[in-house]
Amino acid sequence: MILEEFLKKNAEEIDMELYNLFGAVSGELNKASAHLLLAGGKRLRPAVVMLAAEIIRKGSSRDILPAALALEVTHTFTLVHDDIMDGDSVRRGEPTVHCKWDEPTAILAGDVLYAEAFELISKTIAHDSAKIKSVEILARTCVEICQGQHEDMTFEVRDDVDSYEYIDMVGKKTGKLYAASAAIGGILAGCSLKQMSALYDWGYHSGIAFQIQDDFIDLMASSEKSGKDRASDLREGKQTLVAIKAKEAGVDLSGYRKENLTDEEIEEAISKLNKAGVIKEVEDIAMEHVKHAKDMLIILPECEERKLLSDITDYFITRGF
Repeated sequence: MILEEFLKKNAEEIDMELYNLFGAVSGELNKASAHLLLAGGKRLRPAVVMLAAEIIRKGSSRDILPAALALEVTHTFTLVHDDIMDGDSVRRGEPTVHCKWDEPTAILAGDVLYAEAFELISKTIAHDSAKIKSVEILARTCVEICQGQHEDMTFEVRDDVDSYEYIDMVGKKTGKLYAASAAIGGILAGCSLKQMSALYDWGYHSGIAFQIQDDFIDLMASSEKSGKDRASDLREGKQTLVAIKAKEAGVDLSGYRKENLTDEEIEEAISKLNKAGVIKEVEDIAMEHVKHAKDMLIILPECEERKLLSDITDYFITRGF
């Protein structure tokens, strides 16, 4: 099966399961919690959970489906809160939760999703020890995601952020959730400690590459394609890897830090970055993490699902355009 077919089929299954759980909720808070969850998406994290489980034990993905849902619910919880902190008004082509309702409701909606994730993991068909280990990993991951988000926020008021700090930050904010997705899928299917470590490292490095690509999408893709406000990172002066490398190359992006940027101004900034070699340098860093991620898969059983995980890593750095 090619990756596009798998992701489409998996997303349809996850969408159906999420709709069954959250599609007919009552009460404004529950509706706010379900808003982004039901707005679609690639459902990449659940896909990783399912593939990791199948690599370890064929047929196990049905047993651990609630865990796959849990990782999507966790991801959505972070998006709801991130949108508040970033002041974004559009997500997945829909109004963000705090814009459709209000900030207090959005905060509570994210909290509800956070709690729902752990309940879902408890509903998987797996050994209790595996479920406990999965809950432990997800809980630690949520702590690290919050740490990464806080570091991301503090970077905005600093002018001395280096690329190592950035990689560490996105590793926590994005890489750790993909790492948890892969590891939890494997654990619930009965993987060994060595296999769990390989799956975790695959997810971590793939997630870093994913975030670097996400920063490219924010800058270069249209709002219609990305489902978000274009160049919000540039407008806000966020310390992305592109911005950090631009500063090192002597490219001044401060003039683009304003609320309203035209498409012409965005293209002008991209042209400057290309001429200075910044885009190429950042792409090379992403590819280093891609290679590291793929190297981790070698110890896992060779099968169609392992190839799909490898293909997902490639997809992470090509998606969005």
